[in-house]
Amino acid sequence: MLTLLQAQQLSQPKLTKSVIDQFRTSPILDQLIFDNTVKAAGGNSLDYIYNRVQTYTGAASRALDVDYVASEAVTQAIPSRLAIFGGRFQVDRALIQGEHEVVDHIQFQVAQKTKATIAQFHNMFINGNQLAPVVPNSFEFDGLDVLLTGGAQEITPAAPILLSTSANITLNWQAFLDQLRALEAVMDGAPSLYIMNQAMYARFQSVMDRAGINLASKENYGRNVSVWGESLVVAMGNRPGNALPIIATSPLGITSIYAVRLGLDGVHGTSLSGTKLANVYLPDMNDSAVLKTGSVEMIAGLAYKSTESAAVLRNITIA
Repeated sequence: MLTLLQAQQLSQPKLTKSVIDQFRTSPILDQLIFDNTVKAAGGNSLDYIYNRVQTYTGAASRALDVDYVASEAVTQAIPSRLAIFGGRFQVDRALIQGEHEVVDHIQFQVAQKTKATIAQFHNMFINGNQLAPVVPNSFEFDGLDVLLTGGAQEITPAAPILLSTSANITLNWQAFLDQLRALEAVMDGAPSLYIMNQAMYARFQSVMDRAGINLASKENYGRNVSVWGESLVVAMGNRPGNALPIIATSPLGITSIYAVRLGLDGVHGTSLSGTKLANVYLPDMNDSAVLKTGSVEMIAGLAYKSTESAAVLRNITIA
């Protein structure tokens, strides 16, 4: 088992340590435990197979001379594919050699590519689709939207929760908190994370203001992360390379909030066997190519081991 903090401590190159430190600005990636046991077996095999608990075993008291009624926990074997994601960059060798006093072009490009790679992980964490990836034939893992849609962990109020204006928030903040409690009630423990888009995050803060609840900030993650009880409240950003929010708001102004309990018995990361979670490939300055190529890449997946370790609240109107 491996966390980003442990991977950072085990890394030797200074730039790799810096890249992992940047990955840790993501509260999701920083909190995830990765089961780093996947071994590539040739061909297209980058799958992590795990047992998801579907039904829990029971227990009861018994009378003298009467045996227990047998019951067993029911599990289902689930294959989860590791995704390969990141990107490459090219810089003219003249810029690398001649302008590094103004800006180190390689470090700048690595930092920017790392930000995009984090955004791609966030996007797959919510929207990943193993069977229908955005890039045909590429490797994605199933995200929370695919895993939760249509199941018992999808909470959809019959009437929309209206939080679109200040007046609506004042009228409906109690109903919203009631629905959040209903969301928690279908889970097997306190959520580690509440995940929402930026606009929903602003409404969430306004609800807490009206409820008299102080949301403590989490400075080590940067902006848009708060603490509510035991849970981090996380505002997801945009998809990599564009301004589309990772968690969408529909044309009717409706969005969702995801709740996740992280842990090896709940939702956790998966990665290749070893100690590296992120790889940095620097340009080769010894070849004759004018354009020097580098890249940042991560190979990781997502396991959803308990059906009650994640849930989603739908039908929240914010616009």
